[in-house]
Amino acid sequence: MAPASSKPRSSRNPDLIRGVGKYSRSQMYHKRGLWAIKAKNGGVFPRHDAKPVAPAPVAKPPKYYPADDVKKPLANKRKARPTKLRASITPGTVLIILSGRFKGKRVVFLKQLASGLLLVTGPFKVNGVPLRRVNQAYVIATSTKVDISGVNVEKFDDKYFAKEVTKKNKKGEGEFFEAEKDEKKTLPQAKKEDQQSVDAVLLKSIECIPDLKTYLSARFSLMSGMKPHELVF
Repeated sequence: MAPASSKPRSSRNPDLIRGVGKYSRSQMYHKRGLWAIKAKNGGVFPRHDAKPVAPAPVAKPPKYYPADDVKKPLANKRKARPTKLRASITPGTVLIILSGRFKGKRVVFLKQLASGLLLVTGPFKVNGVPLRRVNQAYVIATSTKVDISGVNVEKFDDKYFAKEVTKKNKKGEGEFFEAEKDEKKTLPQAKKEDQQSVDAVLLKSIECIPDLKTYLSARFSLMSGMKPHELVF
């Protein structure tokens, strides 16, 4: 390895005073030999293509673990699969609801929605259960069936049951309680008409079977001495 030069590096155009060089711009043009480079390339300075930008270096993982735990979200590689419907549940099957507001009520199964939930109805005129969605894990399928071939359920999907989001203005404490008294949840007229159209067709099928209307209106419950594992539905 050659020893480093002890002479300090000097400029070709030293400053006489700050900002004023010893040689003019034309003198430096000849002194640097720029005229020769320009003459060699046909009177034009050569232009070089820009060098390709090297890709950013990949960050190496740290040598030591961080002092605090850094939570990283796990990648979800699972593909959505449609919920498999139990073999015992078919369109028209009478189901017994096991939980929720209508626990113990018997309802008629209409179809399975895209979310996997079951679309059921009482009908409403028989036992007060409207069109609603139920998880199949919380129902018991019975051997009783109702003919629902005349019921049109194409318009019913998960969006049909979505709640409408309304923006609430900030109010004072007194105005807040007064507004709660005035505001009452009312079912839209369109949904009332949909319920009536479904019930009208179902009631005709139910009335053709003796004692079926009474069976649907009765609430299911276990009495003393009844063994659930021995019951046949």
